[in-house]
Amino acid sequence: MAQQDYYQILGVDQHAEAKKIKEAYRELAFKYHPDRNEKNPDSAEMMKSVNEAYAVLSNQEKRRAYDAMCSRFGDNAYGQFRNAYTEQDIFNGSDVHQIFEEMARSFGLRGVDAIFSDFYGSGYKRFTFKQNGLHGSGFVYRGAFGKRRGKAMASGTSPGLGRFARYLLQKVTGLSLPQMGQDIRDTIHLTPEFARSGGPYPYHHLRRSKKLVVSIPAGTKDGQQIRLSQMGAAGKNGGPNGDLYLKVKFKKPLLEKTKDFIVSAFSR
Repeated sequence: MAQQDYYQILGVDQHAEAKKIKEAYRELAFKYHPDRNEKNPDSAEMMKSVNEAYAVLSNQEKRRAYDAMCSRFGDNAYGQFRNAYTEQDIFNGSDVHQIFEEMARSFGLRGVDAIFSDFYGSGYKRFTFKQNGLHGSGFVYRGAFGKRRGKAMASGTSPGLGRFARYLLQKVTGLSLPQMGQDIRDTIHLTPEFARSGGPYPYHHLRRSKKLVVSIPAGTKDGQQIRLSQMGAAGKNGGPNGDLYLKVKFKKPLLEKTKDFIVSAFSR
């Protein structure tokens, strides 16, 4: 997929206020809503891009993270951001669903469940519960959510409830919600030459007792993280696995290692 920029997708500048971002999103969501573009199959993909851009830029923490990547990686910021954030991460806490429902009521269009099921297939599920005086609702992303660079992207399954709310819900109702497995982090050591050219890298996944072949992108930097979707700890109650994050660390030449050892020894 070609590199994207969330600000360009919404048509706002990097200094746009939250109100301006929401106004731009409402306008584009109405423009590209599939019910108004039955003869334009490309509108669905544009709508997905608009949803994602708004979910990121409307959240202060995610927006700061994206801005930091823009400063560091330039045109490659989108790819770096999507390596670090799953779709569940991006949409968690967003009011995209609320805006869709408001638009559906105002203009007689299909609501969020129908549209998001079309966009994301069986990966999108909404749940509701009402038991013992408690009631609530949420949404769950499961399985393949979309594709980028030819590989299925994994999503989490946290329905947006806080840890205590999840605990209370399970205690009172007996309802076990899907939970995403924990992420696993490890370090791989590459030579600067190999990182520049990229290529297959054999990796032994100790937690799973299996060997993997990791595709190292050309131009990988020292300290960069590579995310392997759903290769982390196993999920619970039908939730997907977590992700595996491999931090790249460059190997030092033997001469440089020797110099570091000598400096360290004489500095004691």
